[in-house]
Amino acid sequence: MSENLDQEARWYVVHTYSGYENKVKATLDMIVENRGLQDYIQEISVPTEEVIEIKEGKKKTYERKLYPGYVLVKLILTDEIWYIVRNTRGVTGFVGPSSTHPVPLTDEELLIMGLESNYEPIVDYEVGDSVKIISGPLDGFAGVVQEINSEKKKVIVEVSMFGRETPVELELTQILRI
Repeated sequence: MSENLDQEARWYVVHTYSGYENKVKATLDMIVENRGLQDYIQEISVPTEEVIEIKEGKKKTYERKLYPGYVLVKLILTDEIWYIVRNTRGVTGFVGPSSTHPVPLTDEELLIMGLESNYEPIVDYEVGDSVKIISGPLDGFAGVVQEINSEKKKVIVEVSMFGRETPVELELTQILRI
């Protein structure tokens, strides 16, 4: 299978039976490994978030699926790859207007979902600048930029919390220069 390797891998959304997301990911990982399809199926993701619940005074932390019933797959779409993914146990199909022609996620959708994108945010601040956090749990806090990592689209900001300076890693888009 050497067709279409020159094309770029794109992210697709695969619909699964409810509760089968991790099983589908594990099965696809195994298929990729066994058949040597790493060049075609490059990444498989079941996005989760950490949830902290306090019941009866006890703190419990667990992972919650962001998109129940869906698995995100970065792949180079060929007829064979489409067939393999579509016929994986637990998969009901690709998300899109037609089950035979899956539509990849757009850069805007990737950005909203927190996946990679070719989008390069315009950064108008630099190391040493005072900034204000505009989203996330620390919304409203101010701090000083310590480090900017354009490749990972992250920034480390030193924020004053509880009387101490604490470095916090944020997305480039979560802060504004003061």
